[in-house]
Amino acid sequence: MIIDDSDLLARLDRQFLGFVSPTSPRIMAGGHPCQGIYTTPTGARPKTAFIATHYNVDFSEHYLAPYIASRGFGFLGWNTRYRGAEDQFLLEHAVIDIGVGVRWLREQAGVETVVILGNSGGGSLMGAYQAEAIAPTLGDLLSGPGVEALNTLPAGDLYISFNAHQGRPEVLTDWMDASVVDEWDPVATDESLNPFNPDNGPPYSPEFVARYRAAQRARNQRITDWAKAELARLNAAGVPDRLFPLFRCWGDLRMMDGSIDPSERKTPMCYRGHPAVANRTPSIGRANNLKTWLSMWSLETSKCRGADQLAKITQSALVVQGLADTGVFPSDARIIFDNLGTSDKDLQLITGEHYFEDSRQVREAAANLICDWVEAKR
Repeated sequence: MIIDDSDLLARLDRQFLGFVSPTSPRIMAGGHPCQGIYTTPTGARPKTAFIATHYNVDFSEHYLAPYIASRGFGFLGWNTRYRGAEDQFLLEHAVIDIGVGVRWLREQAGVETVVILGNSGGGSLMGAYQAEAIAPTLGDLLSGPGVEALNTLPAGDLYISFNAHQGRPEVLTDWMDASVVDEWDPVATDESLNPFNPDNGPPYSPEFVARYRAAQRARNQRITDWAKAELARLNAAGVPDRLFPLFRCWGDLRMMDGSIDPSERKTPMCYRGHPAVANRTPSIGRANNLKTWLSMWSLETSKCRGADQLAKITQSALVVQGLADTGVFPSDARIIFDNLGTSDKDLQLITGEHYFEDSRQVREAAANLICDWVEAKR
């Protein structure tokens, strides 16, 4: 559903921003690696502002911006160099690019309280940013200006997880079709694990669920093992990296069986419609460099996993989850809540789909919830 919020935008100021990054210059065609739109009440310089970023989705015109700004806050919808370039993603450069946005808020926009908003897939990315700002761990992957930038990331003051996946490796693995037997063949299937074979369900038995989940993790590990070996082989020949495809990643059993992790969501349903149809088409993680797989998607090697990063967060935190979400589920929100290191945290399970696109009223209620929380904490 497309929600018309043009009346809100008409009462707000919007400023386009474009900056270089400590590890990426402006490209010859003119584009800056770091870009975004800062939305504020007309003529105001808010002392409190939100910043939201995703791994690859353009968040510059984030749907929450007009709702947050109309409540008197600033909202920076921010993009790193990897907007639209998920196949090249490297976490260490992404957090440096996010730091450019946070630093601008503090040093140029006059913001005193920065709210880190981790929305959707950006939840674990913003969690990783906040964790790196608190306790840097990625410095050994860079040198020169990159190390200095990583070691001086400005931390946010408040953290909000908003319909967020646990982590990038976790969500991909949860969504993987466990019946894939050949990563190079989109058709080859182990029918005993095929979630779309009616002999297996839905409903799915506890035994099938356990075997399926184990097979999903095994699939992630098989790709990781191959990626590490292939990267070593290529590097030995002087080749830095390569692309590879990824098929069939709309296979989370919860998308077909509403009795697993029950909520108000529709089933069968995923973000691309019916999972059986979506699973046949390119989707999440559809192409990767080897280094990107190891940095973002691998359960073994990625630092985009939620638990380790969230444990470092000591600032006040809020976890919000819409119960009609077809790709993030109540258990994900509870795990995020449990993993947060702070003792000052709150969990709210509320009405709404993934981007609260159900209606304008639902979206306003979600925005009001987080604004009220921020007002109480600042």
